[in-house]
Amino acid sequence: MRIALFITCFNDALFPDVGQAVVRVLRRLGHEVEFPAAQTCCGQMHFNSGYRDACIPLVDGFTAAFAGYDAIVTPSPSCAAMVRHHHATLAASDAATRAHPDLQDRVAAVTPRVYELTEFLVDVLGLTDVGASFPHTVAFHRTCHSVRLLGIGDRPERLLAAVDGLTLSPVPRADQCCGFGGTFAVKNADTSIAMGDDKVADILSTGAEVLTAADTSCLMHIGGLLSRSGSPMRVMHLAEILAGPGPEARR
Repeated sequence: MRIALFITCFNDALFPDVGQAVVRVLRRLGHEVEFPAAQTCCGQMHFNSGYRDACIPLVDGFTAAFAGYDAIVTPSPSCAAMVRHHHATLAASDAATRAHPDLQDRVAAVTPRVYELTEFLVDVLGLTDVGASFPHTVAFHRTCHSVRLLGIGDRPERLLAAVDGLTLSPVPRADQCCGFGGTFAVKNADTSIAMGDDKVADILSTGAEVLTAADTSCLMHIGGLLSRSGSPMRVMHLAEILAGPGPEARR
């Protein structure tokens, strides 16, 4: 099976250790992972901000970079959701201009092969125990894109439950948004912070040592609020936990 890592621009620029953790997990399971160097942004930021025409070249580039792979694995439910739910819509809007020939066909061929990491581990490889060890109490944040658009369900919790030494501590009101929402946090900072403070209170009530999630964007937002509150709770991406004793967790 030819597997490609879709690291996403957010992780590549700010949290490269997360992509490395994905590779370590998959190599431990006996799979080699390729990194197509031509990959760029999936277009989510442009799409959500209303710049849909600017997304078309990015969709075109995505299909070219990842053509021919059996699986395209990403540590970002939000970017996986963008590709699987919205690339087809963008390709259809480009069809009338024919600026990018066969874009709809290329999108149809590539997007079904895009998997968020926990989907790939559980659904494709049929695993929940990936041989990880992490002797800490962990709270898991269910990110909005993973729940509402991607529908990954309890796959992350099943993977965490199988990690040796890990104790999973449920978060109250787990279905509530943390307030990040990409550009929402910039355009509506006060509302975003208020929502984040509510989420932080729920997370701290668990007594967990570490907070994890499948999206680093939400972890960055919550982690910043935790740091400002003086909390000793650490944040780590799910992939870093599944990779075993990971790098020092971030704030």
